[in-house]
Amino acid sequence: MSSSQKRAIKNYRSRLEERGLARFEVLGLDGDRALIRSLARRLAEGGTDAAHIRNVLNQAIAGEPKKKGGVYAWLRSSPLVGADLDLERVHGEVREIDL
Repeated sequence: MSSSQKRAIKNYRSRLEERGLARFEVLGLDGDRALIRSLARRLAEGGTDAAHIRNVLNQAIAGEPKKKGGVYAWLRSSPLVGADLDLERVHGEVREIDL
């Protein structure tokens, strides 16, 4: 490899490093190539999607069971908690329906 090629590679890798990215090689099935590339691209973009993907993958790889009580915690986080709403159903007279 010529010195200009080595310099170009060095410059390219330093630009990646400045952006917080790293180049690495993984081994996998040929059929998973597009999946792995799209996954790496989404993770490199950052944002909430990337954070969600990281959390899901970390849980799947670690084999951690899903946390119980998720619905209950979601309901308890409602702004209506402690609002003392009267949610009792009023029972009226039964209506007769002609079919």
